[in-house]
Amino acid sequence: MGACPFCTIDPSCFYAANERAFALADNFPVNPGHTLIVPRRHIVSLFEATAEERAALFDLLDETRRELLEERSPDGFNIGINDGPAAGQTVFHLHIHLIPRYAGDCEDPRGGVRKLFPDRAPYWKTLGKEG
Repeated sequence: MGACPFCTIDPSCFYAANERAFALADNFPVNPGHTLIVPRRHIVSLFEATAEERAALFDLLDETRRELLEERSPDGFNIGINDGPAAGQTVFHLHIHLIPRYAGDCEDPRGGVRKLFPDRAPYWKTLGKEG
């Protein structure tokens, strides 16, 4: 399995950082500006993070969002964590995905992260609403 890619990363790759976390561009971005927020301490799950680490992660998430708004003017964001193999986690060092979204970047963005299960994503249809 090899070394953790986040524990061995060169700090010159950091987009932003604080005492307990850093942000860097995703190597396989799903949209322009896709950024990862990563704790400095090697932990697998958000549920292992201390209160101070969670605060640092979310402070950096806010800071990175502001920078992306200034630099790229996205129309929205998806924020996600894959926690455990059943949730799709493949790098076992906690990281938060901050994905800028742009009007028209996909045919129908409704349902957002719910589209992991496409047949369950359009919940509004079960409510008798189409919009």
